[in-house]
Amino acid sequence: MIDIGKIYCGTTSTGDGLRYGTQAGPDCHGNAPHKIETSANQRRPIVVWNITRTCNLRCVHCYTDSENMKYSGELNTDEGLALIDSLADFGIPSLLFSGGEPLVRPDLFTLLEHAAKKGVRPVISTNGTLIDREAAQRIKDSGVVYVGISLDGLEHVNDSFRGVEGAYKRTMNGFDSCRAVNQRVGLRLTLTRRNYIDLHGIFDFIEKEKINRACFYHLVYSGRGSSMYSDDLSHSESRNAMDIILERTSDYSRRNLDINILTVDNHVDGVYTYLKMKAKNHESADDVYRLLKWNGGAANSSGVGIGDIDFNGNVHPDQFWQDYTFGNVRDRNFGDIWMDESDELMHGLKHKAEFIKGRCRLCQYKDLCTGSMRVRGFRTHGDAWAPDPQCYLTDEEIGLDAEKKEYLKRNNEEFPVPDELAR
Repeated sequence: MIDIGKIYCGTTSTGDGLRYGTQAGPDCHGNAPHKIETSANQRRPIVVWNITRTCNLRCVHCYTDSENMKYSGELNTDEGLALIDSLADFGIPSLLFSGGEPLVRPDLFTLLEHAAKKGVRPVISTNGTLIDREAAQRIKDSGVVYVGISLDGLEHVNDSFRGVEGAYKRTMNGFDSCRAVNQRVGLRLTLTRRNYIDLHGIFDFIEKEKINRACFYHLVYSGRGSSMYSDDLSHSESRNAMDIILERTSDYSRRNLDINILTVDNHVDGVYTYLKMKAKNHESADDVYRLLKWNGGAANSSGVGIGDIDFNGNVHPDQFWQDYTFGNVRDRNFGDIWMDESDELMHGLKHKAEFIKGRCRLCQYKDLCTGSMRVRGFRTHGDAWAPDPQCYLTDEEIGLDAEKKEYLKRNNEEFPVPDELAR
């Protein structure tokens, strides 16, 4: 997760401590933000818990391939409460309740309240269509610190993407209901060729609707989005999208608008932003480099700083890698599973810099990105350590000269990018 406002405009947010090792704002004595001594790789993971697979929508990119139907084997209420207890004992900072659609579970508020009581900050990821004023008040009263509502474009694009006509209006009612009860809420949008062409319109929409937090996700190949190269942004489109995101975030900052913009699931965005700042001789470029290096990109994401528990209690590297399981919380505590490096993939994920291959291994900005999304490399090349095909930086930008290319060729570490992305 790259906080564009933080690294490009120097703003602060509540996530600064986790992402960049700095306090989010002045301390109680009025001093400037200061460094947090705990290193990024010592953090407990933020856990995504897919509490149900059932969903009332049918999104074309759904990573769980969810339908509006009943699925068997989901953790029941007592198992869920016990899971929350074990996660609290392990010391995770936050539990993200996801799905499917989490609001279809009748015991959601019982689970949310228990998490808050145990000191595990509850967050909800939802399509928002089931949130009316009453539900919003119950969410707030349950102790939820943030509601992320997915919206994948303006009205026609969103409804087509979501597979249900009228979803946009119901989602916007969910936004309005959360704001009416002062529940912290933000927008989640997955960038694809369906919505990228209207990115300026989406930024206009964010400002008009007074949405003060928006996360732009890069597509990850999983579930119904497993083979969506034709829907993913090409490298040139990704660069253009980032230029727009930087431009509009900077504009928000200049006008003192309280709108936090982040990009998610492509750590290359941080390097690209740094390179733009360096090219302009931006006075904060060196500071941004240090922030990104502390964060480590993928070094501290899947298998380290983010983990997933699915509907049936299986533990995965992240929410997009549910075809690989480390164990089940019905058999062992999450913490025991998470810290067990006897699994080859878990060991590799906890030491990614030692295992990544190809151009990622030789990249001069390896310490800032560490190979980005391992699951995208795996989906594309069948190798968990292959380069992320969504790295849109040029060979020249990453310092990959002719000699290094020849080295990769001799060592069978050439990984061709799919034609749909390479443009």
